[in-house]
Amino acid sequence: MENNSTTELAAMTLIANSGDARSLAFQALEKAKLGKFSEAENLLKESDEKSKVAHKAQTELLFSEAGGDNINLTLLMVHAQDHLMTSMLAVEMIREFITLYQGKE
Repeated sequence: MENNSTTELAAMTLIANSGDARSLAFQALEKAKLGKFSEAENLLKESDEKSKVAHKAQTELLFSEAGGDNINLTLLMVHAQDHLMTSMLAVEMIREFITLYQGKE
């Protein structure tokens, strides 16, 4: 597979999985608002699995570049990285919100 195709596939993997992780985390927050903490935790676990897939794609790109491969920086890749970082922040904040809903400190 040529480098551009590999990079585009990695970008789409980042976008799709980090987007799913974010959506699942927001679903978990909605469950927590209703006091359904067990369901919220299950959704957060699903979110974590999606995040792991996105992180794996990012890590593979980083190792590839560190190994000397030239990774083309396209608007798609910038968008993918932005999507991943925004998703990571949202999930972290949602975990904190859920803790607050549970009344934990």
